[in-house]
Amino acid sequence: MGVEDSSLGTMSSEDKVDALLEAARYDDMEDITSLVSQGVSLDSKDSQGRTALHMACANGHLDVVEYLISRGVDLNATNVEMNTPLHWACLNGHIEVVKKLILAGATVGVLNSYEKSPIDEAVSGQKMDVIDAINESVAQLELTGIRVS
Repeated sequence: MGVEDSSLGTMSSEDKVDALLEAARYDDMEDITSLVSQGVSLDSKDSQGRTALHMACANGHLDVVEYLISRGVDLNATNVEMNTPLHWACLNGHIEVVKKLILAGATVGVLNSYEKSPIDEAVSGQKMDVIDAINESVAQLELTGIRVS
């Protein structure tokens, strides 16, 4: 994509949010950090309520997910269908992203507008390895004494 710093000044804030989400979708850390340096919030949402974390999780970009988590983004942000980034990671079978989100504190039991939890999304997609990853991560948190909701 290649957002030039000089062109950022002329972009609308909506275009900057779209550029951020696009960068997260395509694993473009350079554009993400450039947009952040221009004041774009990492928790910004597009017209569908999607965040950079939604896009990175949906596409399995663990390095972007780790960066966003380290910057304190909302792990349980919901889009217009009430899907969280964890819903998208589970639906698309991104095991390492699922583990990272849960261990960072993402809520496992949140329901989307279709009354489905992230686990339900993994089940409906027949992604048993994702279910194993969820169970393993939840067990790991419980062993360290952190309550999981």
